[in-house]
Amino acid sequence: MHRIRTEEELRAILPPPRPTTKKKILDHLDEQGLAFLAQAPYLLLATAGADGGIEVSPKGDEPGFVLVEDPRTIVIPERVGNNLAFGLSNILRNPQVGAIVLRPATGETLRLSGEAEILADPALIEHFSANGKPARLAIRIHIRHAYFHCARSILRSGLWQPEKWPPAQKISFGRIIAQELGGEVSGQAIDDMVDAAYRAL
Repeated sequence: MHRIRTEEELRAILPPPRPTTKKKILDHLDEQGLAFLAQAPYLLLATAGADGGIEVSPKGDEPGFVLVEDPRTIVIPERVGNNLAFGLSNILRNPQVGAIVLRPATGETLRLSGEAEILADPALIEHFSANGKPARLAIRIHIRHAYFHCARSILRSGLWQPEKWPPAQKISFGRIIAQELGGEVSGQAIDDMVDAAYRAL
């Protein structure tokens, strides 16, 4: 198996991008980016720890849940979750983050990267209230790069085409956790707690 080890080897297979392609990479959200973000209900936030380990965390809410402070600054609410806080801990050690924002029925995705900080400002947390519940924290991202990624991967995957979707898969956290606990707690009891948490959104 031939492993690619150098930039030269990589570019022998993937030629450098066209100069015009690089022109789409901005240091801010333009009019289309702002409109896209205003309708986006979901994003994936990537963080890197001090040791280089990577985490990717899903963030989702009603469309427009991301606050745009200005074209170079956005804020994402951090809501109730599992409290593992891997991504948040990474930001404390290494503020460099990346995000992919998805908008249903749209093939293009919005890619963002920049520097993040974690906020606990009461007014900001209250601003992000949903269903009568304030956010726990907020993540502000100072944008370094913002650009649209073409639709090829979405089109190939059929992501927004229901006729291509497989049947829904039910994930049992209980099966995983109960096995690790050696049967101390039943898997069904854990799954019931998870389902109750879903209903309490």
